[in-house]
Amino acid sequence: MEDSKENRIFFIIFISIVATIGGFLFGFDSGVINGTVDGLQKAFNSDSVGTGFNVASMLLGCAIGAFFAGRLADLYGRRSLLIVSSILFLVSAWGSGIADNSIEFIVYRMLGGLAVGAASVMAPAYISEIAPASYRGMLTTIQQVAIISGLFIAFVSNYSLANLAGASTEKFWLDYEAWRWMFWIEIGPAALFFVMLLFIPESPRFLVVRGHDHSARNVLTKLYGSTEAEQKLLEIKQSLSDSFDRPKLSDLKNPSGTVRSIVWIGIGLATFQQLVGINVVFYYGAVLWQAVGFSESDALLINIISGAVSIGACVLTILVIDKIGRKPLLQWGSVGMAITLSLMVISFANSSTDASGNLEMGDWGSVALVAANSYVFFFNMSWGPVMWVMLGEMFPNQIRGSGLAVSGLFQWGSNFLITMTFPILLAGIGLAGAYGIYAFSAIISALFVMKFVYETKGIELEDMKG
Repeated sequence: MEDSKENRIFFIIFISIVATIGGFLFGFDSGVINGTVDGLQKAFNSDSVGTGFNVASMLLGCAIGAFFAGRLADLYGRRSLLIVSSILFLVSAWGSGIADNSIEFIVYRMLGGLAVGAASVMAPAYISEIAPASYRGMLTTIQQVAIISGLFIAFVSNYSLANLAGASTEKFWLDYEAWRWMFWIEIGPAALFFVMLLFIPESPRFLVVRGHDHSARNVLTKLYGSTEAEQKLLEIKQSLSDSFDRPKLSDLKNPSGTVRSIVWIGIGLATFQQLVGINVVFYYGAVLWQAVGFSESDALLINIISGAVSIGACVLTILVIDKIGRKPLLQWGSVGMAITLSLMVISFANSSTDASGNLEMGDWGSVALVAANSYVFFFNMSWGPVMWVMLGEMFPNQIRGSGLAVSGLFQWGSNFLITMTFPILLAGIGLAGAYGIYAFSAIISALFVMKFVYETKGIELEDMKG
């Protein structure tokens, strides 16, 4: 007997939530470093460049993981790659906390980066390949809610552990410093991710590509019902051209040898999402607010507020993305970020430095705080979730894995560049100069969306053109 429509919808939502646990871990792994910077500097005796690399080292793994996950997922499956990433999350969480030196720490963080990179591109791709077009945007946006929730929980965890221990560098349970426990908290959700992945099916589109039509039909029946499953199976097979054999990177080129325009759009979306500087707030939020004059405890509390604002913005996007579309959200987000980043530049430019090197902002400190949280809101109602939604759905079936691989490589490569250079920019041109660069990038991103990005709302994956 065939499942009811309500049961099928529940199954789709269940699958989407399981896949987005990877997003939660992506967020947690990205945010946990925020509260450990002081501990890393003390434990490994690192300077600003060394600390920048300790923090950014995960992102090299992310770039590699995102690039190869897209290719490997075309060979072994989306679900299989997510299972591998869950194991890497476990190993990285344990190893990052137990590390005794920078080299060991960087190795474990890069393993975590491989996991984050794989999860970041595979979770939205997997969800887009099992979700109906009518609410695909909403379900894929859950990925960003999960990412922000992971960041939020990491901030709460960091704040709580630092307060309980007295500071992140103080000894805590079992005579280990609190900053080590900040990493070990991640072991729980990583184990849950591994177990839950065993209960979800492989992507039906991957199964068709690999010639497993019977298995694909069974999955599609569970998702859509038997009648629609047959139609969907036919559409998937038709979308894969007769000349198409196995997915490969060369599919990203036109017959003339030039790179397809859709690939350049994907690279642009992935790169601009990072050039607006969002991860400076995520990774260095505590350092930023301590530089402005807040205590470590207050700085970690501000991060929690930013996390709550982010979740609220993502929930708003979930409600409207399948109604008003992707492109308007990107455009308004770019405009909002350009304005709020400019306000932060003005605030930092009107500050002075005391004898200890700390910023004295006076009334401008409140302006900076409000502008920063407004900036976080605009990012998380637009580029945060919508970029991942578009990358997961904009590529035609035959190049989705390869397109995600290249876009993911640029996304994490840009993330690494921004994260690695921020401490250097901070020491060289100051907060105002650094944020001026991010504000300029936000302005350019608005022009990019206006001219090059097209709407994908309501279009079936089989009808995507490249």
